[in-house]
Amino acid sequence: MVKCSNHPSDFVAYLGVWIAGAAVVPVHRTSPQEVVAGIQDKAKCAGAIDLLAGPWPACLTLMGPSEPPTGPRGRLLHNAALVIFTSGSTGQPKGAVLSQAAFRGKLRQNTQLFHPSVDSVSLLVLNNTFSFGIWVALMTLLNGGRVVVMAKFSPAALLETLIAERVTFLGVVPTMIRATFGGLPADELAGFRRRLQERGALRQVVIGGEPLGKQLSASLRNFIAPAELFDVYGLTETSTSDFYLDPANYPRFEATIGKPAPGITYRIVDSQDKECDCHVPGELQIKTPYIMDGYLGDEGLTAQAFSEGWFRTGDMASRDEFGYVTIVGRLKELIVRGGNKITPLEVERALMRCAGVGVAMVAGLPDPILGQRIHAFIVPKAGEAVDLQKTKSELTEFLEKYKCPDFYYIGDTLPTGRTGKIDRGQLVGWIQAGRVLPVAP
Repeated sequence: MVKCSNHPSDFVAYLGVWIAGAAVVPVHRTSPQEVVAGIQDKAKCAGAIDLLAGPWPACLTLMGPSEPPTGPRGRLLHNAALVIFTSGSTGQPKGAVLSQAAFRGKLRQNTQLFHPSVDSVSLLVLNNTFSFGIWVALMTLLNGGRVVVMAKFSPAALLETLIAERVTFLGVVPTMIRATFGGLPADELAGFRRRLQERGALRQVVIGGEPLGKQLSASLRNFIAPAELFDVYGLTETSTSDFYLDPANYPRFEATIGKPAPGITYRIVDSQDKECDCHVPGELQIKTPYIMDGYLGDEGLTAQAFSEGWFRTGDMASRDEFGYVTIVGRLKELIVRGGNKITPLEVERALMRCAGVGVAMVAGLPDPILGQRIHAFIVPKAGEAVDLQKTKSELTEFLEKYKCPDFYYIGDTLPTGRTGKIDRGQLVGWIQAGRVLPVAP
């Protein structure tokens, strides 16, 4: 396990683990102990390295047996480079095991696409516990370039750093751009744009993690011109960036995720795994040489993730007659908040551990800045009251900050459908119709 927080030493730790012949399990330094324990339960790491904790051996914490894993687990981890943990459909973390060959191949492919060199300067504002941030940094370093790291995102700091450090390559998620355009006054944005064009060195911006949208795409392309914008789509399980929309095709095919990268094939199928016609939505499924070897400690979940050798993305998509793909929704109930994927079940379970909470239901609703925000509906235990300030404080012991609800509602009963089952869609309808109102903070 490598403790990370976008610090230069994090990549030194990565390299040390790989030289030792082990796999890196990145975990953010600020993660609650319970989150770390949940990851460790699956990963069974021999130790944790945090190079900010002090010199050797103070930076190493022993966590488990040091013997090499055997059996199915040993085969899965043989030649593994990374184990990236993401939210699972059951609310428990799932660790995607990426082999050295898969991740090295993805780095090579992205190098051929973006052409980093010794004069490249990449700004790492993406979290380096996630695949997107990791490959942005490593692709640059492996080709002799320089990486500038930002431990915490802020709109003004992002733009100021682009100019001051003469950044040539930037990777971001749409949430950061929405926050930048929505959080800074128009005159300040105009000043940054003028300075960027006069003194900046920006050549390429890569954006991904969630749909970009036509309006935001047009605003961003205008702001960064003459730099080029690439929109990428991918998953942790596929080493990211499976599809890309290149600058030449933005005007005609904006709001799509483009076409598959070299070596990657896809299909869009209905519930019976029959291929859909053009413009008919279905599940997007992918075959790629950069696919994970499986979920660590979850053989059943690994099997469910594939259908006839195709990886099931869980995303609903459609394709046009030119082969360009558009994401139209999600099969799963994942909430995508600021590019981070969160399962409602994980948040609900954490809420029901808080004082006074009987049951809870969580849903994601559209948000102009973060893409979606988390809405939590709470039914208190009989005869008890819920102190929301206390609830928010308790949640930080169980969840990372980005998984904590943005809005809270309190009622007598959860919404149910015609069959009597709880209905998350009905909760969304209640909120959108104003039938329930958020509790004031």
